[in-house]
Amino acid sequence: MANSNLTSAKNAKNDEFYTQYHDIEKEINAYLEFNPDVFRGKTVLLPCDDPEWSNFTKFFAQNFEQFGLKKLISTSYAADSKKYKINYQPTLFEVNDPQYDQYKTTRYGKIFTLTHDKTGDGKVDVNDLEWHYLAGDGDFKSDEIKKLRDEADIIITNPPFSLFSDFLGWIMEADKQFVIIGNMNAITYKEVFPLIKGDKMWMGNGFHAGNAYFSTTFAKEYAVGVYNPETGLVKFRNVCWFTNIDHGRRHQPLQLMTKADNLKYSKHKEVKGKESYAHYDNYDAIEVPFTDAIPGDYDGVMGVPISFLDKYSPEQFEIVGATESEGRGFSRGLWDESSKVSQPMVGGERVYKRIFIKHKNKEL
Repeated sequence: MANSNLTSAKNAKNDEFYTQYHDIEKEINAYLEFNPDVFRGKTVLLPCDDPEWSNFTKFFAQNFEQFGLKKLISTSYAADSKKYKINYQPTLFEVNDPQYDQYKTTRYGKIFTLTHDKTGDGKVDVNDLEWHYLAGDGDFKSDEIKKLRDEADIIITNPPFSLFSDFLGWIMEADKQFVIIGNMNAITYKEVFPLIKGDKMWMGNGFHAGNAYFSTTFAKEYAVGVYNPETGLVKFRNVCWFTNIDHGRRHQPLQLMTKADNLKYSKHKEVKGKESYAHYDNYDAIEVPFTDAIPGDYDGVMGVPISFLDKYSPEQFEIVGATESEGRGFSRGLWDESSKVSQPMVGGERVYKRIFIKHKNKEL
């Protein structure tokens, strides 16, 4: 149901989700633990935000001095420019400011910046944010926001799911560091997978237990189990962080059993008790249905679920391909093109999206 609702949100453009403060804190701390100076002297841009509501803005503003930031920039997208319409009401923060403009508030984006102690209280924090209206609606593709992108060192945000590929391309065009949230299925997009395969992008530290909770204007439209009326949050399990900033967890190798021990002791009935791992009908690889069932002593190519990337260590594995969806050439040399079936097959049955990997070195 969560996947279905996320797809519906994407198709309807109702994909403005607000990230929880503690999720941002957990993710960013993973980069700081690996490199305490990762943000020092850097300009951080938070586009696709609503700065007055954004926990990204609050988090980085509150930790401005601790992280050693040079500058924080946060921008919003004008309400009138959004594909979906809501009963927009400006905040009291904006209305009570002398520069408030009733015409501009819905037609122009806003920019918040933080560089110094404006209030004179001896610290730089959220109270020192300065703001004004943008010259345009705040579209990240506009020249105005591109200029901010080019000024920034690191881009961090939760972009609209429907625009993920475009937004990622916008970042890569400027060769910036980034931490962004997206649908896990984006892994196999033609714009995304080559970056992962080439070790130019990887999974972030991740949401707690794989569960992502967001607030959204459209929360009540989601089914029970996805929307929690007590918290007002929606829950998705197929959402993850993407980044090109290093963190410690991606260098932790998986502890794996041998092929024989997996077939004998695996906790998964799809593996335990079998004579061998199935070989695909149309791919030169074996099917490994669970990440923890990867045989540590197998030399050939293995097909694993895309969720494997959450445990992927570049020192342990080589990524050699992915499901041959839409003829993208992700698995050149592995795929039997005569089959004309984009998914790997076992016994004539299609298998869902797979990443194809092999060991860099035998583990056992």
